[in-house]
Amino acid sequence: MRRIAVYPGTFDPITNGHIDIIERGHQIFDEVIVAIAKSSDKNPLFSVDERMKMINAATKKFKNLRVESFEGLLISYVRNAGAKVIIRGLRAVSDFEYEFQMAITNRKLYEDVDTVFLMSTVKYSYLSSSIVKEVAQYGGKMDGMVPTVVSKCLKAKYRTLKKGL
Repeated sequence: MRRIAVYPGTFDPITNGHIDIIERGHQIFDEVIVAIAKSSDKNPLFSVDERMKMINAATKKFKNLRVESFEGLLISYVRNAGAKVIIRGLRAVSDFEYEFQMAITNRKLYEDVDTVFLMSTVKYSYLSSSIVKEVAQYGGKMDGMVPTVVSKCLKAKYRTLKKGL
């Protein structure tokens, strides 16, 4: 039986920290699905299609990796995907309380699912999509924060937005 894991998030945009979690999850599971949440609550910078393209480009070296999107409850998506594991990355202790609550809730909704927490690699422990967007918005260097393809997309997006003002 194949061990399928889902790594959910908004990935707006995907960072090197996310890539690190994907790579490490890929070493543990037979297949990893990067599941992009269609969350309008967060007012994403990039469309779902743009995020899918960036993630596919940034993760093309991984075999047995799928990039998909979902709406609604994560646990419904996980069940329909045939997965038994949700991967979550933790950067700091402050992430744990929320993630623990979500893991317990997901387990209550679908008792066959487990959540696996992977601690962030120290060099990415400060990194978030929000920080990356702020750096990019003001023209800062994103070296080591995001894959090159993502850096290019961020620069292009902010150029376009500035022209629209």
